[in-house]
Amino acid sequence: MALMTEHALADPLHPPIEPYAAGHLDVGNGHQIYFEQCGSPTGLPVVFLHGGPGSGCVPGHRQFFDPAVFRVILFDQRGCGRSTSAAALSHNTSDALVSDLNALRQHLGIARWLVVGGSWGAGLGLAFAAAYPTTCLGLVLRGVFLGRESDVRWFFQDARQLLPDAWNRLAQIAPVAAQEDLVTWLHAELHSAQADKALACALAWEAWEHSVSQRCDVSKRARLTSEAEAARLVAKYQLQSHYLVHGCFWSEQSLLQGVKKLADLPVAILHGRLDWVCRPQAAWDLHASMPHSRLSWVDGCGHSPFERGMAQALLHSLTHFAVEGHFVKWGSPFIGAIPS
Repeated sequence: MALMTEHALADPLHPPIEPYAAGHLDVGNGHQIYFEQCGSPTGLPVVFLHGGPGSGCVPGHRQFFDPAVFRVILFDQRGCGRSTSAAALSHNTSDALVSDLNALRQHLGIARWLVVGGSWGAGLGLAFAAAYPTTCLGLVLRGVFLGRESDVRWFFQDARQLLPDAWNRLAQIAPVAAQEDLVTWLHAELHSAQADKALACALAWEAWEHSVSQRCDVSKRARLTSEAEAARLVAKYQLQSHYLVHGCFWSEQSLLQGVKKLADLPVAILHGRLDWVCRPQAAWDLHASMPHSRLSWVDGCGHSPFERGMAQALLHSLTHFAVEGHFVKWGSPFIGAIPS
């Protein structure tokens, strides 16, 4: 276990880059996932799993990776971002996302890759590694989210102890009887036939999320600029609530049980000491289930990967994975026989 602080580079991110290739992959049931590749086509393959569920990749995510070293694959999960679907929630489960990830790996002709994920993406990375362990070079996991009932309850209920004023604004949109199970009530309202109710819930959820992420009470966003922007916001939280009310389609301990088969896989866990979105307890529980993993607490940081200390920790872990001789032997092929 290691401790990392914020005192390193003022801006540790690599300069902005553009993809050298992009496209959509048909994964069935009306879903096509958007993917892009950046960096070096002959570099160490690494796939990035965004948070959410319901979010997507942004250009800044490319900047965690040295473009001279890595072949970076980023993709938007089903129903997210630039991915398209006939019905975003249909056939949208964790197992489907894991299957999509493996289909993308095969489509790109990659035998093994490094899996990097944050928040929801960290849990998805664990699920993928448990399902396809021979395809993973290692895991770099930030701000661990395990999808347990206690993890969801923390965000919607227990974190009120830290931000009672911000939580009160979220809770006031619901009847008093529903305030002890906000995620269930929000899920129902987000799928209401009344568009104004759904949008009000999405805005309230977003404001609470921003407050917890920034560890302070923040005002609501500026006025939405278009109906399309409002529709995207509602769709994001419809998908997120779809996962949360179904326990992320994982049984209560399935992720921690699944990692027991990964005893030989290099794993780096990074978690901010001040992460109020995903409790540090989740990182500790994961580390306890994977005693061979390396857990790094990042002092002074919360949930965002773009906070200076967390960004530096991510880049440090990626460099470690790329240059450590016992992990990667430069000159050995990264592309070869494709495991099923």
